[in-house]
Amino acid sequence: MTPSTTRRTVLLATGATGAVALVAACGGGGGDNGSASTDTPTDQGATGQETGAPAGQELASTDEIPVGGGKIFKDEQVVVTQPEQGRFKAFSAICTHQRCTVASVSDGTINCVCHGSKFRIADGSVAGGPATRPLPAEQITVEGNSVRLT
Repeated sequence: MTPSTTRRTVLLATGATGAVALVAACGGGGGDNGSASTDTPTDQGATGQETGAPAGQELASTDEIPVGGGKIFKDEQVVVTQPEQGRFKAFSAICTHQRCTVASVSDGTINCVCHGSKFRIADGSVAGGPATRPLPAEQITVEGNSVRLT
């Protein structure tokens, strides 16, 4: 500390840095857009939000996504589900509660182990809190046996 630097100056500077860090840690992305996934039968696309993955990237073959379940693609931050035979859905794999990546798909829900939130595989809606907002829909296409992120 220089002779002209006061404790108040240091606290103000630290407070501003802390506020920037807090905003960066808590803000942005994954906000509630009120959207729910739309049905994606084979050969039709679903509307949703963009992900970090390249357009048209093949995620999986349709037989890799179990009926009544789903598969998480952590690198792409997407979860693809098949609530009914031949009907595929895609959602963000980032929990809307505290932005953890969801960990599993079982018993008709997409599950976040950080705080126990559960989301329905059919529409991404909240099946159990503490999350209060649905998982945002992602855009996929299903062509033949290929599930692609668009």
